[in-house]
Amino acid sequence: MTYADLDVTTNFSFLHGASHADELVVTAAALGHSAIAVTDRNTLAGVVRAFEAARKMGLRLVVGCRLDLLDAPSLLVYPTDRAAYGRLCKLLTLGRRRAPKGECHLDRADVADHAEGLIAMVLPPDEPGDEFTHEINTFKDIFKDRLYLAARCVLDGHDARRLDRLSALAEQSGVPLVATNGVRMHTPARRPLLDVLTCIREKVTVDTAGWRLAANAEAHLKSPADMARLFRDYPDAIARTQEIVAACTFSLDELRYEYPDEPVPAGATPQEELERLTWEGARRRWPDGVPPALDRQIRHEFTVVAELGYAPYFLTVHDIVRFARSRGILCQGRGSA
Repeated sequence: MTYADLDVTTNFSFLHGASHADELVVTAAALGHSAIAVTDRNTLAGVVRAFEAARKMGLRLVVGCRLDLLDAPSLLVYPTDRAAYGRLCKLLTLGRRRAPKGECHLDRADVADHAEGLIAMVLPPDEPGDEFTHEINTFKDIFKDRLYLAARCVLDGHDARRLDRLSALAEQSGVPLVATNGVRMHTPARRPLLDVLTCIREKVTVDTAGWRLAANAEAHLKSPADMARLFRDYPDAIARTQEIVAACTFSLDELRYEYPDEPVPAGATPQEELERLTWEGARRRWPDGVPPALDRQIRHEFTVVAELGYAPYFLTVHDIVRFARSRGILCQGRGSA
């Protein structure tokens, strides 16, 4: 059976993931996964290295992120296109800027404002009750048919009961169930490291960590066959991973450097504004007229700047220098600076 794990945490989720992004990608490819999604906590930091590794391995990468919200259950979100990726970046920036370093403060309303084009998967608590049912319905109002419910087998003896409860909840709410594995490491051999990371995060020792530590080493990448066996009574939950992969057409290949917009007078382009400011400066420096050789050099430079599209950059430097001089701050605006 074809399967893609859509809940994968790398070591870019500080003190939560015990494997590098490239280790996870290589292992997923070796196990026969059709794709892999990296969903680090409140960050997209792990997707770049995962993308580089996926390209080398010929494996499809789904860009994703886990959003830990202040007033609602956590979500896994996946941008379906370039515009949705931009909105997700803005959302994460919003949460980071309003929180202390290392934290990200987001709530349900923030997600609703940036939800267009995002596929979302709700992560259930261990014992989902009526309150969680209400949360699902609220998220359904936000994401419509782009909302899914995550299900995971943790092999603690209660998986059958838990999956039955989640399946009934999915049926009741009309939110499809999706099989995940809550991956935190690429191999069970990383279990000792994961335990140490947990102890550092919780500020306890291994001897006193108790139930803070995972009960087993099952939070590792599994083969599609193993996942199909765990979800043998819910084959649609496995198949829906491919549904999400197919819907997420965005790739980091689409990104190009885009210089920020530089404010210019209405109706003018950055190039026109640069040329206006340059000729103003030239007239101040040579009130009796710009020497012919310098006039030719300036016009030549204008041509080069226009070809390279550097006018906004020069306007930014001009703005910085003008501000510094107005405050008596020593500065220079030449060269690579």
